[in-house]
Amino acid sequence: MKDILPVGERYNASTIRNHLCHVAKRQEAELAEKPDYLSGCPRDWAALPKPGKPMVVGIDGGYVRNRNDKKNHFEVIVGKSYSDEVPAKRFGFVQKIDEHPRKKLMAQLTSQGMQANQQITFLSDGADNLRELQFSFYPESRHVLDWFHITMRLTVLNQYAKGVEKSDPAIGAVLSDTLESTKWYLWHGNVENALENLEECTLLCDDNELNYFNRKKLLTHLDEMYTYISNNRMIIPNYGEMYRYGETISTAFVESTINEVVAKRMVKKQQMQWSQQGAHYLLQTRTSVLNDELKEQFRRWYPGLKIDEHIGEKTDESTGLAA
Repeated sequence: MKDILPVGERYNASTIRNHLCHVAKRQEAELAEKPDYLSGCPRDWAALPKPGKPMVVGIDGGYVRNRNDKKNHFEVIVGKSYSDEVPAKRFGFVQKIDEHPRKKLMAQLTSQGMQANQQITFLSDGADNLRELQFSFYPESRHVLDWFHITMRLTVLNQYAKGVEKSDPAIGAVLSDTLESTKWYLWHGNVENALENLEECTLLCDDNELNYFNRKKLLTHLDEMYTYISNNRMIIPNYGEMYRYGETISTAFVESTINEVVAKRMVKKQQMQWSQQGAHYLLQTRTSVLNDELKEQFRRWYPGLKIDEHIGEKTDESTGLAA
């Protein structure tokens, strides 16, 4: 636990786990009392002081091994919000467990000084489970499909195209050129032409005479890519223009947040198994630590708390509770 939370070695794992759950439940109880909407009247928002620079919120998901269903994983949602003028903050939750995800995000943005008339850009992978969290959240918000996830899908298709070239060079060359053209259409926000190109790729490969052993898998990936782009066509901007103006077009910065929040113990290194409730509680406390908010929460909850700035030396003299 000391790799995840600021705790010392003198507390055993059961003590830390029980205290962590207690802290997370209290954090969740406070959150339940906060609004999930903007206060005030929309007519008055224009009269607010000039807002700061636009804010960016990146949201992505990671997968954790399920303790109760060992053959499967469950998804945790992790995000980061920041601007050029405001330090970054993180948030995380297990969607099936969290009853107040919008309140969580609203509270975080409010703590960063977000105004109702301030521009905000949401970047995500376009997953259906994130739509409710993002849309109708802020009147000045813009929603952008993450370029990183588009290029990942195109990279998979290009790998298949190289395989086709080995078995049928002529068709493989046409397929590679069409996919490259699709990439540039999407880069410039030309969704219609990109979809037409994907249809051409499907017609090209949907030929029983094509001697490629992975043809069915390739067709499946092309169909998934077409559906993905079609479903998210309203949030595909002109990425080239955004890039030239220095705007964020990728949630690659959220990948580092996932590594900060969940990777070492929960996913990549030790392959621990988690219950959904346990993972959710850990995410609440872990993000509080990363946002440097845990100390202030304990000072508010326990006025008699004396906090040694050295990690792991936090106790309340009146309760004996380890922070």
